[in-house]
Amino acid sequence: MSSTRAAEAAKLLENIYRAVNIALVNELKMLFDKMDIDIWEVIEAAKTKPFGFQPFYPGPGLGGHCIPIDPFYLTWKARQYDFPTRFIELAGEINTAMPDFVVTKAVQALNDNGKPVKGSKIIVLGLAYKANIDDDRESPSYRLMEKLEAMGAKVAYNDPYIPVIRKTREFPQFAGRRSVPVSDKHDLIIIATAHDAYRAIDFASFGVPVVDTRNLIKEKLRLRYQA
Repeated sequence: MSSTRAAEAAKLLENIYRAVNIALVNELKMLFDKMDIDIWEVIEAAKTKPFGFQPFYPGPGLGGHCIPIDPFYLTWKARQYDFPTRFIELAGEINTAMPDFVVTKAVQALNDNGKPVKGSKIIVLGLAYKANIDDDRESPSYRLMEKLEAMGAKVAYNDPYIPVIRKTREFPQFAGRRSVPVSDKHDLIIIATAHDAYRAIDFASFGVPVVDTRNLIKEKLRLRYQA
């Protein structure tokens, strides 16, 4: 690279490219949900094109440091040049709103099964922000837990990579909480992270609704809710 500024800009471009494209599929996921179209099926079909398309996948929100945070360094810097970064800011708004969409699906799933949110036992599968790692920075699972508990739900979590929640700046209330086994003792299961360990679970045997944000359950499941 010709300079450290250009090198940093390259990193920002890569982060922003992912943030914007993830926001696009997240927005389409919410639209296609209303249209009764499976976004995952659509992505699989679109990526059969041998050129001009790179698949990005929806989820419950963004986590980690790079995509949810780094693009906004440029947004801040752009203000010094009196330049609006509309794509970055719109992508941030969409991605930040995804936990609310998942919570809406959770409420629907409970309601369909005759249960109110208040007092219901909910387990969130996956605290790490992506599969098969122990990194929980900016994880959308924390937002889900916070929002559901604010509605009166009793929320637990399971994560084979994070047995105990470490103290975090934004969510100190969860520090010390421990991962619990996945079982039928919950009224609702939310799959927030696609850990490989979850692929071997027979969710149908639990007989409770499952809100699947990662398309982890491939088979037809009567109580599966895509989010």
